Amino acid sequence: MVSGLRYFSVLSMLLQLNSIPVRKVLPQTIDGKAYWENLGVVPDVIDAAPPESITIEYDGGLAVVGGNELTPTQVQNEPVKIEWPFQPGDLFTVCLTDPDAPSREVPLLREFQHWLVVNVPGNDLKKGETLTTYLGSQPPLLSGLHRYTFLVYKQPQYLTCDEDRLPNKTLKGRGKFSIQKFAAKYNLGQPVAGNVFLARWDGLVTQLDGGLEKLKD
Repeated sequence: MVSGLRYFSVLSMLLQLNSIPVRKVLPQTIDGKAYWENLGVVPDVIDAAPPESITIEYDGGLAVVGGNELTPTQVQNEPVKIEWPFQPGDLFTVCLTDPDAPSREVPLLREFQHWLVVNVPGNDLKKGETLTTYLGSQPPLLSGLHRYTFLVYKQPQYLTCDEDRLPNKTLKGRGKFSIQKFAAKYNLGQPVAGNVFLARWDGLVTQLDGGLEKLKD
């Protein structure tokens, strides 16, 4: 009888634990490459995983950790910390891009650029030249999870870019971008560092002019 009570007690506890929502984070391998392929960022955005990981932190100590989920509200402002390995004198291009616009199933706007800064000395983005001002994640309602991809490219030299400058909160002109084509145009080679977070719609997207909904056509 005691054994039976213990069985049902353990079963009840397991059922309760199973009912608790769990936020899944895809595992990273020691070299940090597993999540790139697990998430399909390789090959949807780049051909191979970058050799280094970017350390990224948003307000409130929220970190980007190889495929974890953050909300549009949490990432509405630029990261407070973004770092990767570098040597004195190095210049970099930094990009944040979404291959899932307006959704992963129907990516008609792939890719949607959220941030593009060139001529960054070391990790100092404030001293770089901003081509596309930072815009937080904008996943439309019911579009599922989007894969927001940070990439860093080491530049062979100072870049003089002819792309249009896209100011803050501007959505038009950001879609149908390709970081691989941009990298090829300026001979940047493969990314030297990267990281990824996932996000789905929340109420902030509606406040920010409807997000990608207005660009579907």
